Amino acid sequence: MSRAKVAVLKTEPETVLQDYERLLAMAEAQKYLDPKAKTILKDNISWHFMYPGANTTPWQLEGTVLGLKKLGYEDQVCVQNNTVVINPFKGERLNKYVGVFEKYHLPVKYNFRPQDMKWVRYEPKGQTLVLHKIYPDGIYLPEYFFGKNIVHLPTMKCHVYTTYTGAMKNAFGGLLTTRRHYTHTWIHETLVDLLMIQKEIHTGLFNVMDATTAGNGPGPRTMWPVVKDYILAGGDPVAIDAISVKMMGFDPLSIPCIRIAHEKGLGVGDPQEIEIVGEDISQVNFHFQTGHNAATSFVKHFWWGALKPLQKLFFHTPLVYFFVLGSYVFHDFVWYPFKGIPRVRQWLRETKWGKLFQQYPGKFGYF
Repeated sequence: MSRAKVAVLKTEPETVLQDYERLLAMAEAQKYLDPKAKTILKDNISWHFMYPGANTTPWQLEGTVLGLKKLGYEDQVCVQNNTVVINPFKGERLNKYVGVFEKYHLPVKYNFRPQDMKWVRYEPKGQTLVLHKIYPDGIYLPEYFFGKNIVHLPTMKCHVYTTYTGAMKNAFGGLLTTRRHYTHTWIHETLVDLLMIQKEIHTGLFNVMDATTAGNGPGPRTMWPVVKDYILAGGDPVAIDAISVKMMGFDPLSIPCIRIAHEKGLGVGDPQEIEIVGEDISQVNFHFQTGHNAATSFVKHFWWGALKPLQKLFFHTPLVYFFVLGSYVFHDFVWYPFKGIPRVRQWLRETKWGKLFQQYPGKFGYF
């Protein structure tokens, strides 16, 4: 398997936009993206509320736009997805993307709006591991994605179900419908299937990760924000995920989606086979731990535990809305106001990245 490359830089608010431009050049984005194709920017809104480490940062979005333009990729569009518990319109507003969209005249499309794109049945050229079983009536993808470059914009953070979430997981919302909870029992295999499909339908694939504030603990929402000052980029989503996982303190090849993708030749998951350019991160270990919150401690028993035989009853019927409502109420009306908001206020008040966030135009809250 060929050696992959991941660029890693330390950055500061005063230079972060220039550093993102430099990062994309160091990672040789032009080797992975078709200069003649439109480029989709796929940001990551794990929560519509602003919560440090959970969502694409406005400087990550802006720096990527600038870096791509400098390399000649003028034709860019942002694509948002919907989930049963996340409002993308609120998310792009509260996380201050709208000002970036307007500043650079960046169009925005939504994969759940029929006027923006339709979903079409797709027959993968390669053999899927699980998607053909999960969706026996056919795999449907947004037609708009075909024949375009895609640049994923994840953040470095833990995830209660997959240990981490990064570039591979960022395809999940864009390529699958709101019934993607069907895949959770086989989430790692699903992510490998989606990576294979991305390689089939896109003209180019690239990844830009923000770890200026990383997320430690039960992500992708109820985490501890930790300032780390790193940014990463690379054309191989498996490789950038492997390096981010290693930096967080986990063994990349112990995580099934990274290991399986590596074994199938879809990317490089072994850090020893990845070239790091930029910072020396050989001794970096954040000692992050995933943990669980009250909601996931209960639901995980349905995905992998003793209650697994009841999955179809509870998640493939209208009873699923009981869990949707429970998650929504817990995260938005219990955890965020009582635990999240104090952490957000502290981050805004005491960190350099919180101060930079406040310089971007737009209002956010609820405070």
